[in-house]
Parts: sequence; C-alpha cells; structure tokens
Amino acid sequence: MVGFRTILGTAIGLAGFVGCRDVSPPQAKNALTPSSMTYARDVAPILFAQCAPCHHPGGSAPFSVLDYKTVRTNARQIAAATTSRSMPPWLPEPGYGEFAGTRRLTETQIDTIRQWVDHGMLEGNGAELPSMPQFSGEWQLGEPDLVVRLPRPYTLRAGDEDVFRTFVLPIPIAETRYVKTVEIRPGSARFIHHGLIAIDETQSSRRRDEQDPELGFGGMDMGDAQMPDGSLLGWSPGMLPFPGIEGFAWRLKPGSDLVLQLHMMPSPQQQVVDPVVGFHFAETAGPGPPPYVLMLDADWALDIPAGANDFVVTDAMELPVDVEVLVVYPHAHYVGKSVEGWATLPDGSKQWLIRIPHWDFKWQDVYRVARPIALPKGTTLTMRWTYDNSSPHPLHVKHELSRVVAGNRTTDEMAHLQIQVRLRSFRDRLALEEAFFKHRLAKSPSNARFLYGLATALKDQGRWSEAASQYRAALAAAPGYVLVHNNLGAVLMEQGHIDEAISHFQAALRLESNFAGAHYNLGLAFGSRGELSEAIRHYREALRYQPDFGEAHNNLGQALGSLGQLDEAISHLRAAVRLLPDSAETHNNLGTGLWFQGKSQEAIAQFRRALEIDPNHSGARENLSTALKKTAVDREKR
Repeated sequence: MVGFRTILGTAIGLAGFVGCRDVSPPQAKNALTPSSMTYARDVAPILFAQCAPCHHPGGSAPFSVLDYKTVRTNARQIAAATTSRSMPPWLPEPGYGEFAGTRRLTETQIDTIRQWVDHGMLEGNGAELPSMPQFSGEWQLGEPDLVVRLPRPYTLRAGDEDVFRTFVLPIPIAETRYVKTVEIRPGSARFIHHGLIAIDETQSSRRRDEQDPELGFGGMDMGDAQMPDGSLLGWSPGMLPFPGIEGFAWRLKPGSDLVLQLHMMPSPQQQVVDPVVGFHFAETAGPGPPPYVLMLDADWALDIPAGANDFVVTDAMELPVDVEVLVVYPHAHYVGKSVEGWATLPDGSKQWLIRIPHWDFKWQDVYRVARPIALPKGTTLTMRWTYDNSSPHPLHVKHELSRVVAGNRTTDEMAHLQIQVRLRSFRDRLALEEAFFKHRLAKSPSNARFLYGLATALKDQGRWSEAASQYRAALAAAPGYVLVHNNLGAVLMEQGHIDEAISHFQAALRLESNFAGAHYNLGLAFGSRGELSEAIRHYREALRYQPDFGEAHNNLGQALGSLGQLDEAISHLRAAVRLLPDSAETHNNLGTGLWFQGKSQEAIAQFRRALEIDPNHSGARENLSTALKKTAVDREKR
C-alpha cells in the first residue's frame, strides 16, 4: 500500500524505561499495599493516559475507561488484555528503536491494574482523580485553514468482509499553498480501521472515480496518486494528529485532488461514513529539500505455500547519500508473522529501526522515531518479513488453506517497509530517487511504474537521453501508460525532436482526451514551431479541463500577447501570477504585458517582484532597467 500516517502522539521520552521490567523490591514499587489501591488514585491515571484515546464515549473502542462503574464492569477483561499486552495495541518490541507516541505499558503499570482487580477494585476518593481528558468531534489541532469532504456520505453495506474504498476529493484552492499538516476525521471511527492520503495532480484518480458507479472506487491500488513531497499521511483509531515537521511544508497546487483510501471493517448493520480532512497551511515550503520515502519491497518473492509457517522474504538497499530517518512504516496483511528493519553502517555496526515479533494486521501503524537517526552514505537498509500460512485466512475461515501470493487484495500479501528520510540537498534527493528506482527494477525489470519512476528521476536531472530510453522501456511494458507518453514527449521536446514529441502527446490524448497536461504540452510544441493558433487552441483545451492550470494561463497569455490581444492576455497572466506566486517568470511576463498596455508603474512592480524571487532572472533585470530608464526620460520631458 501506499501508505500512511503522519498521526502520532507526542514523544513520551521514556528511553530506558518503556517496556523495561522494574526490578526493585516489591515494597519499593508502590508505597501502598495492593489492597489499598484505588481506581481514582492508581488506575485512572494509567487508563486516562494510555487507553482513553480509543476508550471514551463515541470513540472507536467498545467501552469507556473514563468512569469507575464501566471500568469495574470490564475490569477483568482490562487486566487480561493488558497482561497479555494485546492492549494498548503497540507492536514494536522495546529496545529495537525508540518511537514518539509509544503506547506500551510498563510492567509496573500492568501490575498495578492486575493487583487492583485482584484486591477488590476499590473506587477511592474522587478528588484524587486526574484531570478528565477531553475528547470531542472537534479538531484537535485547532480550526483548519481549509476543510474538504465528500460530496455526500458513503454508505457501508452490512457484510462480513473488509472493504477498501478510495475517495477523490477536489481541493478548492485558487493559488498554490504550502501544507504543514493535515488532520483526518474519519466519520465513523468504530468501523474505520485506517485511512491513507495521497495527492493527485494529474486528475487520473478523478477519471477513475467517474468510471465507478458508486462513490469513489474499490481496491487497495491508489493509481497515480502520490504521497506529497515525501510525506506519510493517514489516520488510525486512537492516534493523535501529527503537528508537522518544523521548517517543512509540502506544496499543494490548484486543481489537485485529495485521494483518501479507507479500510472499513465488517459491520452487521449498514453504516454511514462521512470523512472530513482539515488542512493546516504554512507561509512557505521552508528551507532545504523535502523528505523522501524509500520502500524496501519483497513482493516479487511472495509465493507462500499452504501450510508454511515460517516463510521468509528480505530486501536490502545501499544508501548513495547521507540521510536522517524520520519514520518507519511496515506493511503486510493477515499472513504476516513478524518484521525486522535495520541499518548496517559502513563500519559494520548495526542500528535497529524496528522489530515487531508478533505482527497484527488489525493494529498496523506508522512509527515516527523519537529522534532522527543519522545514517551515512554507504549504509545498507535491510528488511526481513516472516509469514505464517498454516491456518485459514481470517477473511475466509470456511475455506481450506491455500497458496498466498502478492497482490492488492486483503486475501493477498505484501512485504513492505517504508522509510521516510530527510536529506541534505536537492541533489542528494535526486541521487536517492534514482538509486531507489534502480534498486526496484533490479527485482522487477519490466515493471512499467518503476521504469517510469527512474525515467522521471533522470529527467529531473536533465539527463534527457537516458530518461527517454527508460520511458520507451516503460511504454514497451505498458503501451497504454498515459503519463509515460506525456513525459516522453516532454523529454523529446527538450532534445529538439518536436514532431516525435507531438506524436506522443497526441497518443496520450487518444487514451484520455481530457488530459490537460497533454493539451498543455501540445501547446508548447506547436508554439515552438510558430503555429500560434494551434498552440492557443490547446492551451484553451488544457484550461477547459483544468481551470486552475497556472502554466497554461501563463503560456496562453504570452501567445495572446504576441498577437496583440493584450486585454485577454493580461487576464490570463494575472491568473498565472495568482496561481504561481513564486514564479519569477510569470511576474516578468505579466510585467511585460502591463508595460505594453501602458501601465508602467504596475509593470515595474512586477519586474521587481520577479527579481525578489529570482535575483538572477536576466529578463526581469533587463526589463526593469529599460522601464526605469524610459519612465525617467518621460518625466524629464514633462
């Protein structure tokens, strides 16, 4: 899967304490005797802090731990669940990585609950109760800057199987914004196992949604939607919203869609699911490159025989650059048994990232490290998954044992470990991206998506011939891959092969006639040949299908301006500046149009703004110099 959660609580900071057995004498554990323990003084502080995020009125769990009577009724169940460590649900083994938001109880806490139950379950003095935690349907990070939701609630039918449904939510923004974090309210916490978020700038998810008669589309495949700038976004019951990474925000372009995949659990009755997502914005993206998400992946090796109880797959990748690990996210399905992830440093030493000895698909999580883990260039990241296919699949308990292979259905399996890393430079990010896709292709050399990813990494480095070769290989594997046709055309344009580029843009439009990106690129191609009428036609088509396409507004404005249609040109250039406020080129182009329209002062302001953004923009510098000289001469004449 793709995904993913940025939702973890605050680091508790219990290094050397979380999960460590208290070996002090029994009398030193608690000055009180077990028979004097009370709910108010001894048990409620534990339950309020560790259990209440799920176990509160209206929460995802079946009962509340916020009142004594309910706790007493369920006390033996609570003691048994905490003693077995099935509750609170926390899969990582202590000592193999430290994580923010750890929910693992200490031995002392477990003993306190058990002894309280065994010695009469006294209520105690209500004045000794800790402050009651507050849980409501309101936003936990404060009122968002933007809220998006489904056009109508989704109806989860009654049934006995899990349901994966992916919803596409258009994001109503008129200009580029920078997102610090998001908060998800799933709309039906009791029946949502987890939610994953991606962003689609291509509108392919929207087209896929339109082809499905129901709201959204089914399955675990999120298509061309991507995690934005190396983020991991999502939700699961009991998780606190993540407030964001200091100094980092990801770019959100107008016309983008939020793609929300919900894993919904079986329900004996029909349920109404109405998820809502809140966006919290930042002023800028922040300094430095965005994070990047690597995925160790052994899906290619998954062919688990019926009856196998110790089937192992592994994957390992050497880092070409220095990184800092921020998040680890293991993912498998119901046959998963255990997972380990570690780093072997160049000196041979071992740094654990995570170890889960007892995997549980129902409680998978995204684990944010308590402190970033620095790993130097030459470090090898390794993942090891073990599977147990010796008992019937939980979703098909009436069926006999059967072979399990890789796939997107919950009855299939996956072997993933995603690792979010921070890098030192944009150049390092491109080098890591290239190495990552080469690593994936070594296992699956004909995978069109991996070929596309490598080609795009090469394109972003300006290595046009190599990128074109990989795009062609992707088309050989998947001739109907629309984005490959479009990107190959863009690379051919850079190489000066205009006619061949046009043929690929047209192929993309034959596959998807409403693909705004291909229309835009055809506008560029025809414009480069001086065929302005055809260029303008395609820019208009791009804007018909994607009205907030800033680059199309910019280029249409330029083309119209060259034909002397200044009023319409400037309206499009103003739209481009609104949609692409950090583009020096759009400000310079608007300034040029305003100058020819006789609005010299406004033009000068646009040239100056372009130079604020990019002091090395030669066109804006020349235009500003010319404009200032001309206005000075005009003042002298007056």
